[in-house]
Amino acid sequence: MKNRIVRAVAGTFILVSLLLAHYVNPNWLWFTAFVGANLLQSSITRWCLMEDILEKLGVKD
Repeated sequence: MKNRIVRAVAGTFILVSLLLAHYVNPNWLWFTAFVGANLLQSSITRWCLMEDILEKLGVKD
């Protein structure tokens, strides 16, 4: 369950930041890069801040 939520949140962040970059300001692409870098980091270290947040909110695996 947590894995699906993390993927949904990451995908939503990326799509929203791309829309903001297109319609508001291209600097929003830095947020897209930040999300991508966090996804890469979590695949290497097996630690994800979003999973920790979800755990504290009571979401089970």
